[in-house]
Amino acid sequence: MGVTDTCSSTVNLSPKEQLYMTQLRKDHLLKLIVLLLAILSVFVFIRYAPAILELLSSMDKFRDFILSSGNWGPVMFILFQVLQVVVAPIPGEVVQIAGGYIYGVSLGTLYTIIGTLLGAALAFYFTRFIGRSWIERLLKKKNYKWMSVLKNEKKLSVFLFIFFIIPGLPKDLLVYLAALTPIRSLRFFTLLLIGRLPWLIASVVIGTTIHQEQYGVAVLITIISILAFIIGFFYKNKWLELFSKSEKEEGKL
Repeated sequence: MGVTDTCSSTVNLSPKEQLYMTQLRKDHLLKLIVLLLAILSVFVFIRYAPAILELLSSMDKFRDFILSSGNWGPVMFILFQVLQVVVAPIPGEVVQIAGGYIYGVSLGTLYTIIGTLLGAALAFYFTRFIGRSWIERLLKKKNYKWMSVLKNEKKLSVFLFIFFIIPGLPKDLLVYLAALTPIRSLRFFTLLLIGRLPWLIASVVIGTTIHQEQYGVAVLITIISILAFIIGFFYKNKWLELFSKSEKEEGKL
């Protein structure tokens, strides 16, 4: 009787209600997938952290491991890049440089971009769908200066782009932060890709030139990257103050 009633009630739903129920089931499924992937990422890092960090301590070790995976090598590399975005202790530049060292500029850049976007998507949707309250509490404890910018939607896109394109700023953390805002997913990932692309390519090129023993090119790109990092690191507060100041001035109008 109960089963019959349930079936009949489902059939009796209007097309709009059926569409809503279908979308609701998809949302629940997506949340479940994101949660499971997040749990799996944290578990893998905790379980294999010493081995992962040991592999990343040497380009040759990491290259041998990836190549020993055969056809699964690109997948393994992308998973390392995903893990790097989701779990902070893994140095991102090391993985990106290793991409060029193993696969060259074209494939290294492609695999690095795929891994970066997948990792960012996992962190973004985990925060937006599941961990919003936990991330909010964490950020309030840290009291980051740039959080006030999130209240102004007009400046948010510009702020995100500047933050992504300047080296030396916590870009992976910003993924969690941006998920707390109403920014559209497509816009966010477009800003992330355009802003991060130059330095992702630079890291991959460094790895490629090291493997090809073109050390002069590698040193030149490294010096440029370090200078950009220093400038970005020491002037980041001026950008943040600029946003805060302009926000206060708008409030007085």
